[in-house]
Amino acid sequence: MQPAPQSPRCAPARPRAGRIFRHPEPFRRPGRIWPVYVTFRGCPGRCVFCAQPLQSGQGPQPLDVTLVAMTAGLEEAARAGRGPYELAFYGGVFTALPEPWPGRFLEEASRLRRAGIVSRVRCSTRPDACDPGLLARLRDAGLDCVELGAQTFDDAVLARAGRGHDAAATRRAARDVRAVGLELGIQLLPGLPGHTPEGLARDAAEAADLAPSLVRLHPCLVVAGTPLAALYAAGGYAPWDLETTLDALARVLPVLWRAGARVARIGLAPEPGLEAAILAGPRHPALGARARARALFALVAAHVAALGGPPAGLSCPRRFAGELFGHARELAPAYAALGLPGQRIRFEAREDFFLAAAPFDSGAQS
Repeated sequence: MQPAPQSPRCAPARPRAGRIFRHPEPFRRPGRIWPVYVTFRGCPGRCVFCAQPLQSGQGPQPLDVTLVAMTAGLEEAARAGRGPYELAFYGGVFTALPEPWPGRFLEEASRLRRAGIVSRVRCSTRPDACDPGLLARLRDAGLDCVELGAQTFDDAVLARAGRGHDAAATRRAARDVRAVGLELGIQLLPGLPGHTPEGLARDAAEAADLAPSLVRLHPCLVVAGTPLAALYAAGGYAPWDLETTLDALARVLPVLWRAGARVARIGLAPEPGLEAAILAGPRHPALGARARARALFALVAAHVAALGGPPAGLSCPRRFAGELFGHARELAPAYAALGLPGQRIRFEAREDFFLAAAPFDSGAQS
């Protein structure tokens, strides 16, 4: 006797046709940062774009005052039950501070680490202030990460910005930082005088080749009181507009992500004094979110194109629910034009994306 045919209701579900992909960004839950500004300390000169006191909300002060304030603030935070923090030295050239200050700061940071108040220590510095012997000593004293203010790998742009070093110095410093076992960060400054979106694409590729664990992207702004402001007023400089900047950033983000770099920040942190002093440039309170959303849209669009036919729906990790459609849902029309209106997109407890090419249950509205 032949077995009875299986009821369609009992037949195993056929897997839906489509494409499965993941977001290329390395995932790392960021810790709390405690910034310490050594404003202008160790700087050999002033770059055309520099507005350190406005960016940090703090002017130059004696290093002993900075050290005392750092300790007092962290200990107070610990008493209030906050922390631990990653201690970050910004605003100057930490590796060029006069002796014995790099060691004194790191000695106090190590004491705070033993007390459970500090978890890690990082600093930002210039590429031409990274002697390998000094880096090794700072590593042994408790430094974990060095962020290089590369700005760009275009020598002509570096010269116009008054940086005082070339791109070779950045490449050399990056190799030396990693060779002594320190984590590497790279800071890029798109839109400097003479810079182009194509130049940023080359910068991102060069940065990716240096294998940093993190990158910061700070599009150039014209800030009152800087040499760049005088150049702008004289008609010698035109900043990138917002759309150009967003598109350029969105194109380079996947390059950095696929190289294993976490993009820690896009744009400058908000400071009331800075906001009031910005004369021109691509400033927007959601600059980073908008650039990231455009990069994600490009990723989805590429997979839609590879389907070879119209998409039926998209399932997304829930953590992208606030990012997918962009700021104020500005990308919703673009997704609809791809064949993915809101009712065909849903957010689920998953880590990958599924782009369906078969009938899709659209009962869940995004």
